[in-house]
Amino acid sequence: MKLDVSTLTHPGEKRISNEDFVWSQTYSDSQGMQLGLFIVCDGMGGHLGGEYASYWAAEAIKREMSGLFYPADPRATVNLSPLQDDTHHLENNPHSRKSDKELENLAYNAIQSANRVVYQYAHNKPELAADSGTTVAMAVVQGEKALIANVGDSRTYILRDHELRQVSVDHSLVARLVAKGQIDPQELYTHPKRSMIYRSLGQKETVKVDMFWEDLQAHDYLLLCSDGLWEMIREQAVIAKIIEGAPLLDKACLGLVEAANLAGGEDNISVVLARFS
Repeated sequence: MKLDVSTLTHPGEKRISNEDFVWSQTYSDSQGMQLGLFIVCDGMGGHLGGEYASYWAAEAIKREMSGLFYPADPRATVNLSPLQDDTHHLENNPHSRKSDKELENLAYNAIQSANRVVYQYAHNKPELAADSGTTVAMAVVQGEKALIANVGDSRTYILRDHELRQVSVDHSLVARLVAKGQIDPQELYTHPKRSMIYRSLGQKETVKVDMFWEDLQAHDYLLLCSDGLWEMIREQAVIAKIIEGAPLLDKACLGLVEAANLAGGEDNISVVLARFS
C-alpha cells in the first residue's frame, strides 16, 4: 500500500505558547514495503518545561527508532563481498522487516528513553523544568501493520469505512471513571478534574506503556492528536467527515485545526494524519 502523511500543530485560540510537538517520517523500500514513524507529544509543567519536555521526548524517540530508517554504520548497507550471502546482507539492512516482537521492544525502549530524558532534566534543572512532563502518542507502520503506543491522553484513532475508532486508551482520571461506569461519557469534557492524567513521561524513572496492533487496509487513515483536538471536536463523526471530505491530507489537517479553534481552541492542537491507499 502507498502511505501518505501530513502534520499540523497550532497554539489554539487561548494560549500564546505551543507545548505540543509533532513528527512524521516515512520510507518505502525497493520492494514497496512502507515504513512510518508518527509522534504527537503534549507537554506540561514548569517554566517552559512543557514546551521542552515534548521536544526532548520526541527527539529521544526519533533517535532510538532511527535504526528503522538508517543503519548505525553506513557500511552496513553495502555488500562488500560477492561471496556474502543474502541472509547476512539482510541482517545488516536497516529496512529488512522486523518481527512484531522486535518492533514492540524497539518502541518500548524508545519511550523509556524519552521518559528518562524528561525525568532526569526535570530533576537536574528544577528552576527550568520542575514538574515537567509530556504525553506521547506514537504509531510505527511496517507494511500492512501498525504498532500503536501511548502514555497519557493524546490519542490515536483509525478511520475505516466512515467510522472513526479510538485505538489508544486515555490515562486520565475521568477516562478511568467512565470505564468504571461512575460518570457519564459526556462528563469527560466538563468534569472539574478532566485535565488530571495519572500517567505521563517524566513522572517516574520508568513508565508503563500501552501498545496495540492494528492490521491496515487500503483507504484507512491513522489519526494521532493531542487533547486540544478531541476535547474541542467531541463528535467522532464530525472528525471523520472533515477528514474524508478534504481533497488533500494537508487540507484535512487544516480543517481539523480550524474546527477545533472554532469550537473554542482552549488548548494547543496537534494532528498527524496518515492515509493508506
